[in-house]
Amino acid sequence: MADNGKLATVFGGSGFVGRYIVWSLAKRGYRVRAAVRRPDLAGHLQPMGVVGQIHAVQANLRFADSVVRAVEGADVVINAVGILAPTGAQSFEAVHAEGARRVAKAAREAGAARLVHISAIGADKSSNAQYARTKAEGEEAVLAEFPSAIILRPSIVFGAEDQFFNRFAALARISPALPLIGGGRTKFQPVFVGDLGQAAANAAIDTGNTGSIYEIGGPQVISFRDVLELTLRYTGRRRLLLPMPFWLAKLQALATWPLPNTLRPITVDQVRLLKADNVVSEAAKRDGRTLEALGIAKPAAIDAIVPEYLERFKSKGQFASYRL
Repeated sequence: MADNGKLATVFGGSGFVGRYIVWSLAKRGYRVRAAVRRPDLAGHLQPMGVVGQIHAVQANLRFADSVVRAVEGADVVINAVGILAPTGAQSFEAVHAEGARRVAKAAREAGAARLVHISAIGADKSSNAQYARTKAEGEEAVLAEFPSAIILRPSIVFGAEDQFFNRFAALARISPALPLIGGGRTKFQPVFVGDLGQAAANAAIDTGNTGSIYEIGGPQVISFRDVLELTLRYTGRRRLLLPMPFWLAKLQALATWPLPNTLRPITVDQVRLLKADNVVSEAAKRDGRTLEALGIAKPAAIDAIVPEYLERFKSKGQFASYRL
C-alpha cells in the first residue's frame, strides 16, 4: 500500500456507507480524513490503512466552520452523510440540503479537484416525502456550488451493518407476522455497500463524467414481498406475511411517533417513500449512468452477501449449522 501523496476528506466516514469509501480510498494509497461528529467513536477505521493513513476529525454539517476545516488541503471530497429519520437539530433540511451546500461550497473554495455527493434514487423536489425532497434540494445545491461534482443515487443499500435486512430479521425474531405494506409490490434494486464504496472512490479519483448523476443499483430487482421472504429464508423462520394498506401503515407510524427512531418500525415519511419503486431508471441505463460505468463490472448479488450476516438471527443460534 503506497502513499500517493494525496488527501481525501470523507464526510460521514465512520458511517455505514462512509467506512467502505474510506477503506477503498486507503487501498489506493490516499491519506484519508474522516470528518465525523464523534471522532472518538471512529476507531474502527484505523485498521483499514497503515499507521497514520486514516485520521478522524470533528465536523458537523450544521456548522460551516467545521466543514471548512475538514476540507482544508483535500484533493478530493466525498459527502456520505445522510439520515433516515430526523433527530433533534439533525433535520432532513439541515443535513440533506443545507449541509450538502456547505460541503460543496467549502470543497470549491478549498480547491478540491473532485467532489462526490451520495444522494438517493427517488430524489425529487416535488415528492411529498421529506427525505426524497431534501435529497433533491441537496443535489441542486451541490451542482450550483460545485458544477463538476458527481452525484451518486443508490437504491437500498445492504451490508452487514444495514438497517434493511437486519431490521426485518430482528422484527421476525419477536413478531408472529411481518407487514406487507402496500401489498408488498414496491420494487427495489438493492446494492451491496462494498460496491457502492468502491464506486464512490472510483468517481472521486478518475472515473465517471463530471457534473453527472449516476443511479446505483445491484444486479437484481426485487419486490418488498421478496425482501421479506428472503429474510425469512435466510433466518430459517416462518412468519405470516400480513398485507397492510398504506393508510394503515401511516396510522401505525403516527401511533409510534413518540418512540425513539431505533424502536419505531417505520415512519410516515418512509411509508410515503414506499409508494414509488426504487430502481435504476431506463434513462440512466440508456445514458450509461450506472454502477458499471463507475468501474463495478460484477456487482455482488444478495444471495452472496446477506445469508452470512443474517445467520445470527436463526432460532438455534449463529453457529447451529456447524454443530455435529
